[in-house]
Amino acid sequence: MKRRVLKKAFGIILTAIFLVFNYSPIVQDISRLPAELQIFQGDTQILDLRLPIKARINDSNELNVLKFNGDSLKSLEVYDISQPLAIEPVNQGNVDLDFMLFGFIPIKKLTIQVTSPKKLIPGGNSIGVSLYTNGALVVGTSEVTDKKGITHFPAIDAGILPGDIIEKVNGVTVKDAAHLTQLVNKVKGKSVELTCRRDNRLYVTKIYPMMDESDNKFRIGLWVRDSTAGVGTLTFVDPDTRFLAALGHAITDVDTGSLLSVKNGEISESTVIDVKIGKKGLPGELVGNFSSDKNAIGTIVKNTRYGIYGKADRSVTNPLYKALPIAYQNQIKTGKATILTTIDDTGIQEFDIQITKVVRQASSGTKGLVLEISDPKLLKKTGGIVQGMSGSPIIQDGKLVGAVTHVFVNDPTKGYGIFIEWMLEEANKIIEE
Repeated sequence: MKRRVLKKAFGIILTAIFLVFNYSPIVQDISRLPAELQIFQGDTQILDLRLPIKARINDSNELNVLKFNGDSLKSLEVYDISQPLAIEPVNQGNVDLDFMLFGFIPIKKLTIQVTSPKKLIPGGNSIGVSLYTNGALVVGTSEVTDKKGITHFPAIDAGILPGDIIEKVNGVTVKDAAHLTQLVNKVKGKSVELTCRRDNRLYVTKIYPMMDESDNKFRIGLWVRDSTAGVGTLTFVDPDTRFLAALGHAITDVDTGSLLSVKNGEISESTVIDVKIGKKGLPGELVGNFSSDKNAIGTIVKNTRYGIYGKADRSVTNPLYKALPIAYQNQIKTGKATILTTIDDTGIQEFDIQITKVVRQASSGTKGLVLEISDPKLLKKTGGIVQGMSGSPIIQDGKLVGAVTHVFVNDPTKGYGIFIEWMLEEANKIIEE
């Protein structure tokens, strides 16, 4: 009995130690560190964690890549992180560090990458976006009434939901909404096999078209959409590859909230013709005019959570800046910054903002920066951040650091931004594919 009590008490103590260890402020601060730290040749970075831990270099082949506090890595293997650590790049390459609690418990690995500086042409241009989806996106279901006055719900009976994408009918790839109608009517009321995509997973279902009494056409009780269009802001163009990025967040369907898949699409120059001022609880909007047939900039290749990506068909320039070096999140600080955006027919303008918070992220996210508009001219014109400004590049200390993504609904003077490193990472995936 006594042994059982001691065993139980020991288990409780171990559990308590585990919880205290894993949820302590020190461990939580370290867990929020990114797994990789990017540093450009020529830059010196300060790693100022001020935590009671040690950092151990775990590969002797990496000793010529960096200097710590002015000394070669050959001079010391373990470093005290309770004091600021000056990191000076020497050669391109990687250095792996193991963070050790109490000098011997490994709790985090950090890879420091030294690369050549990357420069991008900042955007700020108002753009029109025309996107055409793969297949037909279901935005709603409806009833079908036959000639006898009987009401049917074919889509509901087949288990189809708003947000699903119909990709094939009886094995034939659906080109668009009109093509879906043609394929359904072609079978003259016989059962149809639909291949659909839901949450990026395919499923197959059978549906029974019914003849609608109003027009004698076979229908399956669906409202579908195959395209969307809107106004946003160009974030950057890579001068080396001509790949471009915009918006900083995904294009989603207005009815279902689903991320739209890309069959093809265009990015065009847009003219801002009106501004609806943002107010508390009512986001404002830039009203633009564009034509995908004229003044095309490029094509859309991908629509992701972190923006839209494509390739420019022609040279794209910025009247205010040439190519700027980028900054990784460890180089960004709170304080003064600017955004580039277009709010009238005068073109790209630069406006003052404050970066009020930098949220260090170990993985991609659209809310790494918290911003506040401080420029009186922009506040007077728009009330703050409005729809259509998504993608506006953020500049700090002569470097491209991020892009505007969202506005605070209850305070249009404030909003979120995405780190430019996440958008560049998405653009680079296009090259790799």
